[in-house]
Amino acid sequence: MTDLPAGDAVDPGPSTPDDADWTWVLSRPCVDCGFDASALAVDDVPAVLRDAASRYAVRLAEPDAHTRPSAGVWSPLEYCCHVRDVCDVMRHRLEQILDGGGELVQFANWDQDATAVEGHYWRSDPTDVQRELAAAFEAAAAAYARPVGDEWEWPALRSNGSRFTARTLALYFIHDIRHHLWDVRA
Repeated sequence: MTDLPAGDAVDPGPSTPDDADWTWVLSRPCVDCGFDASALAVDDVPAVLRDAASRYAVRLAEPDAHTRPSAGVWSPLEYCCHVRDVCDVMRHRLEQILDGGGELVQFANWDQDATAVEGHYWRSDPTDVQRELAAAFEAAAAAYARPVGDEWEWPALRSNGSRFTARTLALYFIHDIRHHLWDVRA
């Protein structure tokens, strides 16, 4: 385990990049975290997000939040920074779909690993992250409460060519949130 003190501590280096295409979780359960997209209704997404926010807050407040479980693996603090940013990216993507009015929209690429390095996730203040995370979850929950009827089927295309609808984006997003709860044992 690697303890990451706050402040001006030495950079522990990047985590091991995750370049997997996780879209398969839309068609079968995740063997790690147990998420099953077929068991989640999009109407439940805002409540799921708000529940996850409280679980991340509890984990972030624990004394080992700066501790990496092993080299190349993010600490709970770093995962919480990532999840905060995922909430913002997925909220913006949903807003892009809705603003598209049913026309195919294309998402810009987002490099999560570069964002972590540029944002110095490892040296973030847990109190600040907790506040930012709560705001990001609430904004995402509010956004995912907006779509109605056919809007859930409006299309989008990710930069790697993966096709989404507002519905599949919501399910993909919730898997990411739940999977990282599993990662941090929250």
